[in-house]
Amino acid sequence: MMKSRASAKPPAVTAEFDAKRSLLETFAIDERANQKLIESISEAAWRAAPPSGKGRTIAGIASHIHNVRLMWLAAADKSSRLPGKLSVEKVSRQDVMDALSRSAKLLEKLLEKGLHDATLRVPNFKPDAVAFAGYLIAHDSHHRGQISMLARQLGMPVDGKASYGLWEWGTLWKECGFSR
Repeated sequence: MMKSRASAKPPAVTAEFDAKRSLLETFAIDERANQKLIESISEAAWRAAPPSGKGRTIAGIASHIHNVRLMWLAAADKSSRLPGKLSVEKVSRQDVMDALSRSAKLLEKLLEKGLHDATLRVPNFKPDAVAFAGYLIAHDSHHRGQISMLARQLGMPVDGKASYGLWEWGTLWKECGFSR
């Protein structure tokens, strides 16, 4: 005979859940996925024109992620010193990876500030810091999908190990240096 859900014993809780820490770690995992994807793109695919002749190159898409982050950082704090925008014509993969790393660190600080504020407010973003983190992750994920699809269309797909590795969030979490 099966036990009803109501009488089932709940799992033991070993530590109190920290939603703020978890959200910041999730954003770090998202950035690790960005880095993993970009480092897996072949040099030939990096600047190759889209097969349709329209739209951004992979270098352009990756640069766009960073440049949009800068837009939000500037909107949230007009007085902050931000790294420069990326110039798509000249940017290397390493330039993008370095820039994304810098903008991710600045966004992490902005998220930390918002998450520690009683209102969870991020200046000039509604409704709150949790939604802002969701927006950032959704934006990055959308463009990771575009990059992966464009690489495939160019005949230079992301290798399977790297592609599947983008979905191994537990592994990415560990690669970020987190543990429990």
